[in-house]
Amino acid sequence: MNTTLINAEGRVLAAIDPSSYAEGVAALAAWAASRLGVPLELMHAIDRDAGGGKRDLSGMLALGTQEVLLAELTALDEERARVTQAHGRAMLERLQAGLAGQPGAVQVTLGQRHGELVQTLLDIEDDVRLFVIGKRGEHASVVTAHLGSNLERVVRAVRRPVLVASRRMRPIRRFMIAFDDSATTRKCVEMVALSPLLGGLECHLIAVGGKGGGAGLEWARARLAEAGFEPRIHALPGDPEEVIAHQVEALGIDLLVMGAYGHSRIRALIVGSTTTQLLRACEIPMLLLR
Repeated sequence: MNTTLINAEGRVLAAIDPSSYAEGVAALAAWAASRLGVPLELMHAIDRDAGGGKRDLSGMLALGTQEVLLAELTALDEERARVTQAHGRAMLERLQAGLAGQPGAVQVTLGQRHGELVQTLLDIEDDVRLFVIGKRGEHASVVTAHLGSNLERVVRAVRRPVLVASRRMRPIRRFMIAFDDSATTRKCVEMVALSPLLGGLECHLIAVGGKGGGAGLEWARARLAEAGFEPRIHALPGDPEEVIAHQVEALGIDLLVMGAYGHSRIRALIVGSTTTQLLRACEIPMLLLR
């Protein structure tokens, strides 16, 4: 197996928070762990600011009251942190219990870590094969046009594949790879071919607006066929965001595979990238590969 393209070791790690996506993230992560034959960790990252954090309000307090009030504020912050941790643990245990009776049950461990989410994931990335995260987090708008800020930052920061969960898990029977013959999407094809994650599922390969057609698309088809897939080819005109979103719905696609954001500073500023637009538009999980 070509380990220069995929990490064949490590667990699936689901980043869980108290949002409406928690169940969907846990269910999708369990599906992925079962397909890969690896353990699953449900992890709750507790931001240091989540409990209020220690605040320096001494300049706002009159002399004689500072020590007493600051002590009370410190105690309040500690209590908030304790409640946040207890609530997070209860949430993880509830999700773990919900996964226990499902077909293809996997080994599930629970973890809580203190720190900002992106840095927490980077710290443990070497031992992770696949990250799973919700499209929106606890504090994000539920409006379709808005993504959770953590999602975009995580996808741009980590090197491992990221599986983005929708709010509700549904059976995954067919997937589509968005292909434009770039180096990134060629790597996507290679990674799909090398991994057992999507093996045996109905495969679709789409190229839009003249990007990825011709010899590149034939290479992708042949590579996937070599890996045991029977890819159905869609070479279509039009705007990639609109056409791919339409085809996802028209063909009943359950999972969309795309290249993730690049690391360059200029690339990171392109808010209207195809990846971002499709994350906003599609109501199905997306597998983002680098």
